[in-house]
Amino acid sequence: MEKYISELFGTFCLVFFGCASVVTGGFGGVAIALSFGIGVTAMAYAIGSISGAHLNPAVTLGAFIANRLPARDVAPYMIAQVAGAILAAATLWLIVSGKAGGAPANLAATGWNPVTGYSMASALIAEMLATFVFVTVILNVTSEKGTTLLAGLVIGLTLTLIHLSLIPVSGSSLNPARSVGPALFSGATALSQLWLYIAAPLAGGFIAGVVSRAGILEKK
Repeated sequence: MEKYISELFGTFCLVFFGCASVVTGGFGGVAIALSFGIGVTAMAYAIGSISGAHLNPAVTLGAFIANRLPARDVAPYMIAQVAGAILAAATLWLIVSGKAGGAPANLAATGWNPVTGYSMASALIAEMLATFVFVTVILNVTSEKGTTLLAGLVIGLTLTLIHLSLIPVSGSSLNPARSVGPALFSGATALSQLWLYIAAPLAGGFIAGVVSRAGILEKK
């Protein structure tokens, strides 16, 4: 049970503070990327020894496929992550509702926005590829042969790099839970795009798991 509570808590913190940097900060893409990257780093060191600090169904799927997580933990991990994200979004909504004018129409759902000039196909490819890279890094730096005390920092910096590069393309979610929570408070457009932010990251995580299990990028 401690593992599942840790995943709920960790995902709550990641989504709450990451999305808050979008909704309340107004400091731009660099601040958003740093908020999510620092959030992942903090949770990796805070709860990594308890649950592995997946915080993301795509990471959990990749770990399972790579034979790094037992099947019995997959569904509970994912449920805890989505629950944490929903609680985070609800809490953030309550806070920002107290601002003059009320809560924003989009509570940092991070969906595809045609105004940026990129197609939905571009967003799908970006989300899948970025999640593949992210999960691959996680699996490699936490493997028996690649484990390092700096693993949490490496993971956080990788997420920061991805966000800095791809926020304009897809909003750079890479995390179905992180998308589901805020989307529930962001209206019909965010909900209609949710399929992309569930399917693409899960596909990327699955491929990363397959690559890891095959030992293709494994340290010899």
